[in-house]
Amino acid sequence: MAIVERPRQIIECGDLVLRCWRGQSDFAPAFKLIEESLDHLRPWEPWVARHSEKSTRDFLAKSESKWASGEVYNYAIAKDGTLIGMCQTYRGAEPQGRRMGYWLHPAATGQGIATRATAAMVTEMFTLPDVEYLEIAHDLSNTSSAAVPRRLGFTEVLREQVTPPAAPSGSGIDVVWRLNRPTPPVNGTPCP
Repeated sequence: MAIVERPRQIIECGDLVLRCWRGQSDFAPAFKLIEESLDHLRPWEPWVARHSEKSTRDFLAKSESKWASGEVYNYAIAKDGTLIGMCQTYRGAEPQGRRMGYWLHPAATGQGIATRATAAMVTEMFTLPDVEYLEIAHDLSNTSSAAVPRRLGFTEVLREQVTPPAAPSGSGIDVVWRLNRPTPPVNGTPCP
């Protein structure tokens, strides 16, 4: 039986820590994080309409099995021990690709945290031998989400119509960005 590699469960990123969810022991901080972020997330995240204690418990219950299967790697983003957001990567349409997503508590926005957390996830995902590219998709109207892939060197590869728009403030056009696995230098020598 082949051993399947998984990403680290804890990724330290300066003053931020990305860590896998800890099941129901994370319920109270996760629920509080979502509750305090509802108005901020509602325009862009369709799942917010179904938010409840039960949905949070279900999310935490499924996180461990999805991690074990490699389907989804969900990370809580913490700063000084407090949860301030989450990020994830999940299998894309092709087996060698993964999609990424992220969101933050409104008090944590505008500080480069989403970019730093996503950069840490990018580095971690490219340590896995089966990941050849990463993608980020967002609604065309969500300019804050668009800034992250742009800053990290992703290339816009597709705009696709989504009918009806997935989120209340959505334009109905998803923008897909891609970053391919970096090519190692020839003979181990970087190009000038």
